[in-house]
Amino acid sequence: MGVKELEKNPSQHNGTLIKGSNSVKSSHKKQAYIESYGCQMNFADSEVVASILAADGYEITEQLHDASLVLVNTCSIREKAEQTVRKRLEYFKSIKKEQSQMTVGVLGCMAERLKHQFLEEEKIVDLVVGPDAYKDLPHLLQEVAQEREAVNVLLSKEETYGDIAPIRLNSNGVSAFVSITRGCDNMCTFCVVPFTRGRERSRDPKSILEEVRDLAEKGYKEITLLGQNVDSYLWYGGGLKKDFSKASPLQQKTAIHFDKLLALVAEAHPKIRIRFSTSNPQDMSLEVLQVMKRFDNICNYIHLPVQSGSNAILKKMNRQHTREEYMVLIDNIKKLLPDCGISHDMIAGFPTETEKDHQDTLALMDYVEYDFGFMFAYSERPGTLAARKIEDDIPEAVKKRRLKEIIEKQQEHSLKRTKAFLGKTVCVLIEKESKRSSSYWSGRTIQNTVTVFPKKEYKVGEFVDVKITDCTSATLLGEAVGISKSV
Repeated sequence: MGVKELEKNPSQHNGTLIKGSNSVKSSHKKQAYIESYGCQMNFADSEVVASILAADGYEITEQLHDASLVLVNTCSIREKAEQTVRKRLEYFKSIKKEQSQMTVGVLGCMAERLKHQFLEEEKIVDLVVGPDAYKDLPHLLQEVAQEREAVNVLLSKEETYGDIAPIRLNSNGVSAFVSITRGCDNMCTFCVVPFTRGRERSRDPKSILEEVRDLAEKGYKEITLLGQNVDSYLWYGGGLKKDFSKASPLQQKTAIHFDKLLALVAEAHPKIRIRFSTSNPQDMSLEVLQVMKRFDNICNYIHLPVQSGSNAILKKMNRQHTREEYMVLIDNIKKLLPDCGISHDMIAGFPTETEKDHQDTLALMDYVEYDFGFMFAYSERPGTLAARKIEDDIPEAVKKRRLKEIIEKQQEHSLKRTKAFLGKTVCVLIEKESKRSSSYWSGRTIQNTVTVFPKKEYKVGEFVDVKITDCTSATLLGEAVGISKSV
């Protein structure tokens, strides 16, 4: 992957239709159409929603005009993401005028933040469901049928959906997400996630292992363990992370932290690639890095958001790490995992950011030489501490110029990183056809670098050794030399 400058989501950056099975329009069948926007958590949540709806008698359709129920799983992380969703909801509202039996609902982070506007002021949806209330969907749909208000945005301290078997949607049958935590306790001043997704809690490891086992039995070759902050995973038999001090001595002694969970999954399925996302610098431990080094099937790739290279700005953001601590972590990663791919999130033009702060960010990028990144100009998010307490005092022109410089710096580093693969042979998991040519396969290396090569006799889901002959800043190009013995 190369430079990204849109909503944070390593897989999709524009609204993406979550597809289920093809369906034929039928008067006696309830059919649901789901679109998802934003981060990987939203895409994983849509699969949980699909399972809940299926149990309530719905088929999932990819044909909008066949649907009696249209759901949009939303993102509030950036203003642009919200604007995109609003346009889609207006479009669905226009369709509903022709199909009066259609129900339109909003799910996810925007649902929690804008519930009253959607239902009362704009009247563009029939139901509003927050990230922790998806099990209430059947009841809320009955409320809609009775022409009563249908809204549930209550946040939960316990809900993890660990008892729901997700229906894999829009799946290539090769890679899948497995959620291991929900919510976030970090309270970064720019971020809405703690307010839209609630307190951080971890999922029962037994349910995680069962879900991974089920995916393995169905032939999946790559699993991504998913959470807002996977490294703070902690299970001791129940409760929140902050309640760990209340656990019994035995519970504390036998607690499962992320390094142990990661090892359990990798050891149980040595022929499956294991990835994880997202990490937070203050919580990533040496033990996690040592587990990565120990297991060949754990991918050498870490998404490690930093947001800024300036200590002054990191403090304003309420990030729980300094520039120096982050650099020590990078040093440890490169020492233990010399060929590890590292990506980042970066915000340009955070309030009070000076030119020196900006130069500190560029200098940090030079120090790390990231493989790729997700880069944004700061946009104030209503409800966050930054919006309430810190004036957005950086002119848009300055934000755009600083963002441009960050992107150019990342393009330089991305090209350097991909050029390092020239002449080497890498293991690639084939995921799909290349977007540019149906004669080529596309897949990723263990460092998460997209690789494209002629199809020949190979198939989706195979691990293939590819000799790299050319590259761009975002993509490796090569020739397959045989089935790989690695994963």
